[in-house]
Amino acid sequence: MVAKWPVGVFVSLDAGLGVKWEVVKELGIRSIQMHTPHAASRTPENAAAFRKQLADAGVELSVVFCGYDGESYADIPTVAKTIGLVPPETRGERVQETKEIADFAKLLGCNAIGLHIGFVPHEKNDPMYAEVLAVAREICDHCAANGQRVHLETGQEPADVLLAFLHDVQRDNLFINFDPANMILYGCGEPLPALRRVGPYVRSVHCKDAKWSGQPGETWGCEVPFGTGQVDAEAFLRTLREIGYEGPITIEREIPQEPERQKAEIGQALALINAIEDKIFS
Repeated sequence: MVAKWPVGVFVSLDAGLGVKWEVVKELGIRSIQMHTPHAASRTPENAAAFRKQLADAGVELSVVFCGYDGESYADIPTVAKTIGLVPPETRGERVQETKEIADFAKLLGCNAIGLHIGFVPHEKNDPMYAEVLAVAREICDHCAANGQRVHLETGQEPADVLLAFLHDVQRDNLFINFDPANMILYGCGEPLPALRRVGPYVRSVHCKDAKWSGQPGETWGCEVPFGTGQVDAEAFLRTLREIGYEGPITIEREIPQEPERQKAEIGQALALINAIEDKIFS
């Protein structure tokens, strides 16, 4: 029988929207992605301590995700102005920090970093497009020297725009972290056809769900517990099987302000994913 996917969660130690380490232990989870800690916490000593913590618990760290001061997901226009490496005002500082995060991930023994690069211009003749290509190449080259991949998270571009960008970067360590809910939240396309389209580049996955906005692409959709939105949980996992995906499945539920609800809904998602895996891998 083909091995099932490891099911994990998105974790935050001192930054980001993920769960605390205690939830990993309580739910018996064996795979995590981690939002990068604040800069002051990214020390060799902390890396060594957390690496031991992972080993002692039998937990695999698959991706370290970048996050930057000044980012805001208040609404779609604010995302365009503040997120990732596209905004020119913060780009230089964030490129340097991304390299530092990659080096910290290497200390953790993690061979991939992830990030929202920002809104990539849809038109290749936009002067910003060439600038973002150069930034992506610089990050990929730094990570390649560390033996690492770079995973761009989906959502802010339609599948064809993202594919064209990956091809234009021309780096063989650039891949995708596929988040089906983000396609809905940003109004950038139906997630399952998009997944089939970008499938060869998918190396990590978020299990997250959402409902469409009444004005897709102009206002936010609504994030909901996995299996209760318009992603279609079983069809999503079956499509991952169809494209030959072999990595971990990482549950992401972005409500850290309600930790008990967050833990409960992650537990429900874990049970749902396990039940669907039993069906499609039997």
